[in-house]
Amino acid sequence: MVHSEEDQIYNQNVTVVEGTSANMTCRVDYNDNTSLQWSNPAQQTLFFGDKKALRDHRIELVRASSQELTIRINDISLSDEGQYTCSLFTMPVKTTKAFLTVLGVPGRPEITGFTKPAMEGDIITLTCTTTGSKPAARIQWLRNDKEVQGTTHVNATGKSFTVRSTLQFEVDRWDDGVAYTCSVEHESLPNPYMTTEVLEVHYVPHLEIKHSLIIPQEGQYLKLECVSTGNPIPDLVLWSKDGGELPDIERMIVEGKELTITTLNKTDNGTYRCEASNHLGTSTAEYILFVYDPNALGQHGPDHALIGGVVAVVVFITLCLIIVLGRYLARHKGTYLTHEAKGAEDAPDADTAIINAEGNHMHAEEKKEYFI
Repeated sequence: MVHSEEDQIYNQNVTVVEGTSANMTCRVDYNDNTSLQWSNPAQQTLFFGDKKALRDHRIELVRASSQELTIRINDISLSDEGQYTCSLFTMPVKTTKAFLTVLGVPGRPEITGFTKPAMEGDIITLTCTTTGSKPAARIQWLRNDKEVQGTTHVNATGKSFTVRSTLQFEVDRWDDGVAYTCSVEHESLPNPYMTTEVLEVHYVPHLEIKHSLIIPQEGQYLKLECVSTGNPIPDLVLWSKDGGELPDIERMIVEGKELTITTLNKTDNGTYRCEASNHLGTSTAEYILFVYDPNALGQHGPDHALIGGVVAVVVFITLCLIIVLGRYLARHKGTYLTHEAKGAEDAPDADTAIINAEGNHMHAEEKKEYFI
């Protein structure tokens, strides 16, 4: 701002988004009908009072008076950015400066590097690129809804910037169907720009057999399901028993991934295997079947009878050990007391009794001294 005793001339810095309009206003508190003038950063006169000086259809007059000169620049571009000058032609000439800042809008991000489909174990590099931002835009990566860290590179292109962010990782089966999103944030955007790509991963099938019965019994029917995960998902599932074909196709019914065995009996015991393949490989899963006799199980099932029998045996063995141990301790204690007393029963006094006791002759003198 520029001040004098008679007047004050002033304006304000302006920040606008590329492609919009900017109003440049210059005011003076006191003016004796001297004209105000706006000049661009190249010092070209735009308006002198209400008279247009530069032939640029984007620039128009908004208000012209002795105390104000307001102009509008439409369809702002990055090249319009710079320092504008408002002049009051007094003696001496008074000027004030206003800086016009233009924000470059980033282009919508593009993701490259996707290989469709990717193979499990591949190393892939995803790159997100946005151009035309000013100042440089900020890029954020999301794996589904969780942020992951990428590596950012910024290059200047004229007055704007090109921003790239790379994300490198080894692909596994858990990446199949995962959405990778590149989010671009910038001062010129009310909401971030986002671009999303979904990763497709091919991998070898993984199989698991689910069974309908916990305790298969004779006379029941059993359903085995070969649950497979893989990409591509295998269409064909092959069932076998003990390494060979199913022995009884009338009772062993295969429908797609399911094997149903009707009217179970002991001959069905064995190892059942399902096998599935895709273009990446083959996988198998096994289920060992043991058919129980319902009459032998009893009303409460084999677990209760077995547990009860085991508990009874443990209690019986424990009681026997206690009785045997008690008798052993009692017998040895009695023997010890009897041996100590031998030869002492007819002694006239205590010293003689100790000397006469069996097993103490070698230490008779020591025991005699003990009783003195």
